[in-house]
Amino acid sequence: MTNKISIIGAGMTGSTTAHWLAERELADLVLIDIVEGMPQGKGLDMQQAMPVIGRDVEIVGANDYAATKGSDIVIITAGLPRKPGMSRDDLLSANADIVGKAATETLKHSPEAYFIVLTNPLDTMAYLTLKRTGLPRERVVGQAGILDSARMRAFVAMETGLSVENIHCYVLGGHGDTMVPLTRHSNVAGIPLREYLPADRLEAIVERTRKGGGEIVNLLKSGSAFYAPAAACAQMAEAILKDKKLVIPAAAYMQGEYGLKDIFFGVPVVLGAGGVERVLEYDLDAEEKAALEKSAAAVKETTEAMKKLVKI
Repeated sequence: MTNKISIIGAGMTGSTTAHWLAERELADLVLIDIVEGMPQGKGLDMQQAMPVIGRDVEIVGANDYAATKGSDIVIITAGLPRKPGMSRDDLLSANADIVGKAATETLKHSPEAYFIVLTNPLDTMAYLTLKRTGLPRERVVGQAGILDSARMRAFVAMETGLSVENIHCYVLGGHGDTMVPLTRHSNVAGIPLREYLPADRLEAIVERTRKGGGEIVNLLKSGSAFYAPAAACAQMAEAILKDKKLVIPAAAYMQGEYGLKDIFFGVPVVLGAGGVERVLEYDLDAEEKAALEKSAAAVKETTEAMKKLVKI
């Protein structure tokens, strides 16, 4: 197959991302992990599933970054997962070391690659990847809003009993408790959520969306979500490889949009062969602007904390 995607981190999220990608028959896949034998075993197991599902995809695992040579896309999932009671920001120091190395090592072997970052704290790790690689902002994107929006869509579907295909939700801001679900712009078959659902039910959905990742962490007891985050990564990779011009909420490097600069932040972007080809700006009311500014302040605080920990 012509296309190649390397996934850094072969844990639950990384291997599930490979699974979703293999199902889509988008590219040959490489799983990288520091644990000897683990990515090789998962890659071989998945390779043996390809005849069953009729997909011609080569899947290999390795412990050496050299195996990533010639990748079109690098997806970084490596890092410590959240544990109950732990915030995404608690992971900052440990994951900065992991992501920084993953970014620089893969770039050596794939200088033309586009990077999708998943590791938490998401916005800050995407910022670190951009600065470590020195790439233009179009080639580094964080998977955040697409997942948060999917969670909100799922909760609305559960509340209404309607198909998820008729539900469109948009969650902006940092990937954390200050995220901003835009209920005014979200809709059910064109009907704004604010009109379709009672205010108390809508507020409950908004709050559950903000706490969506934590809810799963608390239920699992050990580890964090991986099915939905992995599916989101696969959709983003597909949008780039197929030049879909897909409009999704994702973490992009801000250069003045929404009045923000020098941070990664969840906004609607056009994702295609050029990576983040454009940032779309919604017309926000005063309440939405205030919420977005609050979220941006939280992201900036974490980003500044990381700058003190690592040299970029």
